[in-house]
Amino acid sequence: MIPLTERNGARAAIYKDADAASAALAENFAKRAIEAVRERGRFSVALTGGSGPVRAYRLLGEEPLRSRIPWDGVHLFWGDERCVPPGHARSNFRMANQAFISRVPIPPANVHRMRGELAPAEGAAAYAEELAAFFGPGVPRFDLIHLGVGPDGHVASLFPFTDALRERERTVTTNLHLPLGEPRITLTLPVLNAAARIELPVMGADKAGIAWAVLRGPIDPYRFPAQSVRPAAGEMVWVMDAGAAGRVNG
Repeated sequence: MIPLTERNGARAAIYKDADAASAALAENFAKRAIEAVRERGRFSVALTGGSGPVRAYRLLGEEPLRSRIPWDGVHLFWGDERCVPPGHARSNFRMANQAFISRVPIPPANVHRMRGELAPAEGAAAYAEELAAFFGPGVPRFDLIHLGVGPDGHVASLFPFTDALRERERTVTTNLHLPLGEPRITLTLPVLNAAARIELPVMGADKAGIAWAVLRGPIDPYRFPAQSVRPAAGEMVWVMDAGAAGRVNG
């Protein structure tokens, strides 16, 4: 673990390869789920899409973690979703469902997916209501949030130079991925920054440039939204393999 205190108090946990980093990500999920369910009766986590967490999510559906995790008390949410049906190839829910949800004994009521099949504004409003029903009024405080980091520095579906980065009142909003003209639903920065812990699985040498830009480059959060993630009373850890950490750790 190397300190990166010059950037929002973030730390980086760097592993030799993606398999080792993924195993650590999955193990921490299990550890925190066990502790939270024992202490408070439930564990709330917001999952991410992209390629970074896929190996880790598969491990959650395999032994020994599958049997160790108290799935009855685990509640799965998502940080963002593409506005597509849940069976669509680009659905973040579909990725997680194939990786582990369909292979573990989690109650269906504990899987709180974003309803990407709805119109964007309708889906965002429905998810805000679901968060309020689970967490109560105010800003939700997740036990754990996973966030991928895109090649442009976006997290969730908070893209550079978009109005969604300025949202401070709503817990869920819509945004547009301009390169594809693809509407999205996303948690907002107040929700991300209220989390007890944020983990960013960043894998592969192709992520070395953006990791350096976010963690070591000039501070420009509207250009690199990941720089706006700074938990007010929590911790943030970049879970990286050696390829992704090449420039950061140099």
